[in-house]
Amino acid sequence: MVHLPDMRKGIPVSPGVAIGTAYCIHAIFVNPEKGSVAEGEVASELARYEAARERTAADLLALQDKVAMQVGEREAAIFAMHASILGDSAFTHRIRSWIAHDRMTAPAALSRLLDEYTALFSRTHDEYLKERLHDVQDVVVRLSAHLSDVLKPNSDALEGPLIVVAEELLPSQVVALGNIEVRGIVTQAGSQTSHAAIIARSRGIPAVSGVAGILRQTRSGDTVVVDGRHGHVLINPDAETRSAYRKLEREFFLLRDQWAANRDRPATTLDGVALSLLANINNVQDAQAAAAMGATGVGLFRTEYIYLTHPSVPDEQEQLARYREIVDAAPDRTVTVRTLDIGGDKTVPYLGHHHQEANPFMGWRSIRLSFEHPEFFATQLRAILRAGAYARSRGGQIRVMFPMITTLEELHRVRGMMRRACKQLEARREEYAVVPFGMMLEVPAAAVAIDVLLPAVDFVSIGSNDLVQYLMAADRDNPKVSHLCQPLAPAVLRTLHQVIRACGRANRPVTLCGEMAGQPRAFPLLLGMGLRSFSMSPAFVPSIKDLAAHLDIPRCRDMLAHALQLKTTANVKRFMSEQLKRIAPDLAAMDTA
Repeated sequence: MVHLPDMRKGIPVSPGVAIGTAYCIHAIFVNPEKGSVAEGEVASELARYEAARERTAADLLALQDKVAMQVGEREAAIFAMHASILGDSAFTHRIRSWIAHDRMTAPAALSRLLDEYTALFSRTHDEYLKERLHDVQDVVVRLSAHLSDVLKPNSDALEGPLIVVAEELLPSQVVALGNIEVRGIVTQAGSQTSHAAIIARSRGIPAVSGVAGILRQTRSGDTVVVDGRHGHVLINPDAETRSAYRKLEREFFLLRDQWAANRDRPATTLDGVALSLLANINNVQDAQAAAAMGATGVGLFRTEYIYLTHPSVPDEQEQLARYREIVDAAPDRTVTVRTLDIGGDKTVPYLGHHHQEANPFMGWRSIRLSFEHPEFFATQLRAILRAGAYARSRGGQIRVMFPMITTLEELHRVRGMMRRACKQLEARREEYAVVPFGMMLEVPAAAVAIDVLLPAVDFVSIGSNDLVQYLMAADRDNPKVSHLCQPLAPAVLRTLHQVIRACGRANRPVTLCGEMAGQPRAFPLLLGMGLRSFSMSPAFVPSIKDLAAHLDIPRCRDMLAHALQLKTTANVKRFMSEQLKRIAPDLAAMDTA
């Protein structure tokens, strides 16, 4: 690929090439081109702001009551603080003044206010005050959401397929995208396992993350090229460059359509070994995509997206309704549900968002947070158990697994909580099913002690995204060290080989459900290790099924034996790239550089 002067480089996170019109999403969804109102519109803009302010105040009051009831008074206090910020006279006076005297729109005034607070708090070394900036941001986002159709582009200003350009794409923003035709995604922050990356791969959308300064360099309406395999982004390229990339775009879509045609073909290797290709999903749309792409079930349902996209706190009935929808949409009505995996890069205000941690990925998150809120956790467990009965009645099955398990004591504790949830349902005379009990293997300590943990579980799912960053002691979202988070690193391959062999010896089913499962260079090595169950973004199922048909197990074992002798990640990647070009040249287009 020739380097072009106007090319921006980022992290390739979802393969393919896309060309479209830029739609820039700023922190609070303010369109900078729509920042002023006419003199005769000032009164109506003030009224619009007041109406949004009243609705936001009502939201916060309802949230405070609901969180106090479902989680606790201490956790609900954050919303009382947000209400006090909303009601602060200086906060309100500034907004009203800018609308009345500077003729700013209410969203533009909120954007200006947030800029002022950000500049003010950036000068302080007081951690408590810095944390308050997050509270101000939360209030501004709530107000802004009531002021506009979030993320709904102006059809007069933007035409054709869109390239979304953002700091990072949050779950709530993705929901707001609705049915807009998004052709590509570019973000300033993020990594190969960020929200934007996961969402892009689940939809088969080319994407690049970690493009520094892209929001300053791009305006809504610009023509943008996204090369999701090499991590390149071009803004307003010349006609010759556009033509070259349109050819690559057509070739990518043609390949994808060819692979999608094999959706009804069984997933087997060249020598007839049957495989299970499952899907990672966030919502019912992903489950439908999994069925359309030929997956044989859902290997990972990330339930945290129910919480992240909910306006308040989902109760048991709401969660049960979502699980039933997923069961009905999933291939074979088979779903593996992961319990709440909040923390790290995914937070909700009522579960510790206001408690900043120096190392959030290794802190108060996932199962640790669930233990801290047993009644809140019990609500989810009851909903899952009830959904298990529903799946059974529909000829399917639900399995439950728990994230970030580190010790045998944690598994015993979860078992006890499951038994208590069953007793609660029995007391209420609710129908439920005893579901298979599994663990996510993400922590190196669990990998080392896998033989101790296996007797306590029915199955194992390897979460390679977190396992890789913990093994390499490198935050995958930190651009300074994210280059260390390589699934093909020798330490990662050796650890996975040990874990998969241990599961085989103990006769425990094992699935790998990190993004590694859908990477063509990694897939033959995992087959060589003995893995037969893979869970990936729905869009990758057809291409991986095609790759499997080109592979036989003895050859995969030979590739693994050679790869395990290599001493550097670069050598493993080079070796597997060469192998992939020989085995299935077309599939090289589906692996990121």
